[in-house]
Amino acid sequence: MRGARGPRSSSSANSAPVILDIEDFKGDFSFDALFGNLVNDLLPSFLEEEADSGDGHGNIDGLGNGHLRGGQSDASRFSQMSSAPFFPEVDGLLSLFKDACKELIDLRKQVDGRLDTLKKEVSTQDGKHRKTLTEIEKGVDGLFESFARLDGRISSVGQTAAKIGDHLQSADAQRETASQTIELIKYLMEFNGSPGDLMELSALFSDDSRVAEAASIAQKLRSFAEEDIGRQGAAGNATPGRGLEVAVANLQDYCNELENRLLSRFDAASQRRDLSTMSECAKILSQFNRGTSAMQHYVATRPMFIDVEVMNSDIRLVLGDDGSLPSPNNVARGLSSLYKQITDTVRKEAATITAVFPAPNEVMAILVQRVLEQRVTGILDKILVKPSLMSPPPVQEGGLLLYLRMFAVAYERTQELAKDLRAVGCGDLDVEDLTESLFSSHKDEYPEHEQASLKQLYQAKMEELRAESQQGSESSGTIGRSKGASISSSQQQIAVTVVTEFVRWNEEAISRCTLLSSQPATLAANVKAIFTCLLDQVSVYITEGLERARDGLSEAAGLRERFVLGTLSRRVAAAAASAAEAAAAAGESSFKAFMVAVQRCGSSVAIVQQYFANSISRLLLPVDGAHAASCEEMSTALSKAEVAAYKGLQQCIETVISEVERLLSAEQLATDYRSPDDGFSPDHRPTNACIRVVAYLSRVLESAFTALEGLNKQAFLTELGNRLDKLLLTHWQKFTFNPSGGLRLKRDINEYGDFVKRFSVPSVEEKFELLGIMANVFIVAPESLATLFEGSPSIRKDAQRFIQLREDYKSAKLATRLSSLWPSLS
Repeated sequence: MRGARGPRSSSSANSAPVILDIEDFKGDFSFDALFGNLVNDLLPSFLEEEADSGDGHGNIDGLGNGHLRGGQSDASRFSQMSSAPFFPEVDGLLSLFKDACKELIDLRKQVDGRLDTLKKEVSTQDGKHRKTLTEIEKGVDGLFESFARLDGRISSVGQTAAKIGDHLQSADAQRETASQTIELIKYLMEFNGSPGDLMELSALFSDDSRVAEAASIAQKLRSFAEEDIGRQGAAGNATPGRGLEVAVANLQDYCNELENRLLSRFDAASQRRDLSTMSECAKILSQFNRGTSAMQHYVATRPMFIDVEVMNSDIRLVLGDDGSLPSPNNVARGLSSLYKQITDTVRKEAATITAVFPAPNEVMAILVQRVLEQRVTGILDKILVKPSLMSPPPVQEGGLLLYLRMFAVAYERTQELAKDLRAVGCGDLDVEDLTESLFSSHKDEYPEHEQASLKQLYQAKMEELRAESQQGSESSGTIGRSKGASISSSQQQIAVTVVTEFVRWNEEAISRCTLLSSQPATLAANVKAIFTCLLDQVSVYITEGLERARDGLSEAAGLRERFVLGTLSRRVAAAAASAAEAAAAAGESSFKAFMVAVQRCGSSVAIVQQYFANSISRLLLPVDGAHAASCEEMSTALSKAEVAAYKGLQQCIETVISEVERLLSAEQLATDYRSPDDGFSPDHRPTNACIRVVAYLSRVLESAFTALEGLNKQAFLTELGNRLDKLLLTHWQKFTFNPSGGLRLKRDINEYGDFVKRFSVPSVEEKFELLGIMANVFIVAPESLATLFEGSPSIRKDAQRFIQLREDYKSAKLATRLSSLWPSLS
């Protein structure tokens, strides 16, 4: 903005015109600057007057609470100030703003006019531009059409030139072919002499310096002649020209002679290690049957295939010189050394082959195949002699296991050799498949040999254990037999170490199976069959062990029967007592022996289950149904042992109950529960029979607590506790009780109850607690019997039988009294 600054009075402000220019609104325009420049000439005068009035003595102190503060002079001054205008410059500002508004309206009109002018100019220029673009598009279309015509002409010329070139090339090729054909016909006519006559040939065919050219021409002549004979035969002419047949025969003879000559030169150069001459001969020989004869001839002349001493050295290295039975470890070391030598030899030959032959991969394939089929097969035939399954070699000579170990060692080392040969190079030869074929006859019957080996090992182990058991029986003699003692110490017991040995055999067999079975389905089938052998072995072994332990229980039961029969006659009382002691000793010994067998049986089964979970499962899971089938087989195989264990545990319970019954019958006196009322204090000790029974149970059941676990232990102790409860009830019904005897009976029941608490079976503990309650029927007065079982109505029936055993049952007329109180029991 441009404007003149006049005096600070209102009149001077009105006299100063406001001049605004359109150019002032361009660039960094600011409304704040515009209004500031408009009012700055007027506002400073007002601000200075305010400052001057503030410096005088008549300043206004202020207003407080709506009342004027100060003296009379101050009030007069305030009145004077109120009469003057408070903002004297407002008129000048209003005039200034009006002028500025007028200027801005004029400027807007100017801008609008300019905008209309610019719109017209832009419209005119846009029309010219569109016209120019249209003309340019027409020119571009014309250029495209020109380029299209030019491209068509260029393409036509190019095609014509290409045709001319093709014709020229074809004509040149025809000319060259014709020239070569004429040349070949001349050479062919030279072979068109008498059959076998190769004396009149050109110098080309006898010059050693032109052997390569002669070989090439001879091959072309043979091809030409054979094609001509073939065409005549296809045309129906069964008798082609004799001259052509003579030429073909002479060419064949010449090619044979030339090939032999080159092979002789190749051999001579090979002996001198002249690689350049060997390479030249090999290159020429490649024209004869793609060089097959040269490749095979080179491989066949290697020392490792023709030197007999090499084969003998291989056998000595692997099998040794002493002629003794080779061990798998020694054979493994020997094969590793031999195969390393073979690999080193092949690696050296590979360097020569690469330098000599045009197609080294084909030669390497022939060489490696010859190595595997001749040298490796030769040593494998010496190592792997397949035994007969009908009459296998005895275990003392290694048995079937020695063959299987040799098989696994040879297979593993030969596979490593195949990998090493593949790394050295063997062309397109599938060396892994060829290696597999070397063992195909052995792998076909491998599962049968593995299972037969496991059976052979098992039979040998069983014979060994039977021999040890028999030897132990002979050394111990028949001590104790004269007294009727039946103890199974001489019988073969189940041994966890034996089952561990079974598992170790199986682990070794599974490792071989994993090595020799490449397909998952085949592996799973073989693993399942081998694991089934282990299940059969363990099942038979532990089942027979349990049955042998049961034999001891049966023998002890037989002794008890003789004891019972013997007690029928008083004349054999002494013999009966001796038989009773023998039966007791035999029963306790056989009980402990069976519990040991059960414990070892459980440990053996746990070993098999752990082995299955850790080793077998992962091999069977990839094949659908294999894992479940093996689990079912394992369950079926071990079920026989479970049945034998169950029967034996039942016999153990019978043994214990029978001995407890004998002790009670022998030791329990009628006076134990009906002691005379002699004024002495009652005996609160358990009866001698109770002490003997508890001592026996504590001694004999210690093995059961150790041998049994989990639900098996709980079921056994529950059955035994129930049988013991029933036996005691039956036993006590043989006696008559007075109050002091009832106290002693209660002491016996507490002793039995304290013992059965070791069973940790709540149902059994409850039964003996009820026995203690029922024993109170002998202690309380007759009039208290009615209220004795108010809290336990379920035992009233058994309590009634106990009440009948009271000494005062008849004298106190308890039957009549109880029938009126418990009519349901009468």
